[in-house]
Amino acid sequence: MQRWRGLEDIPRDWGRSVVTIGSYDGVHRGHQLIIRHAVDRARQLGVPVVVVTFDPHPSEVVRPGSHPPLLAPHHRRAELMADLGVDAVLILPFTTEFSKLSPADFVVKVLADRLHARAVVEGPNFRFGHRAAGNVEFLTEQGKEHDFEVEVVDLHLTGAAGGGQPFSSTLTRRLVAEGDVAGAAEILGRPHRVEGVVVRGAQRGRELGFPTANVETLPHTAIPADGVYAGWLHVDGEAMPAAISVGTNPQFDGTERTVEAYAIDRVGLDLYGLHVAVDFLAYVRGQARFDTLDALLEQMAEDVKRCRELVAEADAGAR
Repeated sequence: MQRWRGLEDIPRDWGRSVVTIGSYDGVHRGHQLIIRHAVDRARQLGVPVVVVTFDPHPSEVVRPGSHPPLLAPHHRRAELMADLGVDAVLILPFTTEFSKLSPADFVVKVLADRLHARAVVEGPNFRFGHRAAGNVEFLTEQGKEHDFEVEVVDLHLTGAAGGGQPFSSTLTRRLVAEGDVAGAAEILGRPHRVEGVVVRGAQRGRELGFPTANVETLPHTAIPADGVYAGWLHVDGEAMPAAISVGTNPQFDGTERTVEAYAIDRVGLDLYGLHVAVDFLAYVRGQARFDTLDALLEQMAEDVKRCRELVAEADAGAR
């Protein structure tokens, strides 16, 4: 899959293509519906499909300090899009100048002149251009003028997490923030993931017999609510069952919020300096302060046992 940053990276000989545009944070099941539709249409037309997205998130430029927590960094989104059959991802630097581009100018500069759109696929609430003045109706009219068709994919969510609401990154972020990682996974179509480099912490886990990977998460990462979770620690392509702790470590009067993952039944791991990923499968319990160290150790052993069981059940169900 090709990856371009800015319009100038698009090959000069780029031909017609099917295009879809959006932040696509998380590449959740709603996004997947749109992208799959775009891929299917591109295959019918015999042209490539391009996803156009933005960096930083537009809200950070329009309203500085309002950057939402991110469900997935750009490289992860690109991997997920490639798995869906996307041929190219165009990341447009979202600057103050770019934010002032009118919807009509956006169509000309991005869709017509550079990507030579044959079709554009979007969700029903798609907005674009200065002050988000452009919508699918305007885009459809522009398509008639610039020789591309517009196809709209309806988005909906059924099940316990969504309650009939549309698929949305906003809903997913709320569920993650509440610690409902199972509900978030229902929308994402996979466990919520955080990534980062393993750094040295207080090393109390090692002293207690449960050495953890202290993950320095990427900026703006959507981190689940404080608590203990079952999940997986991904290292160099290997997924290891893990007990994950998110919080300030109240037992030792901690103040810094951390994400720490204990690789269950693994010994002798040296992960310092490695980029790792942590997938959240299920919430186990909230953070707590215990009366004695022995009580803490007993609870940690129970947590690991429960996490081992939950991951084993999930792995068995996936087979």
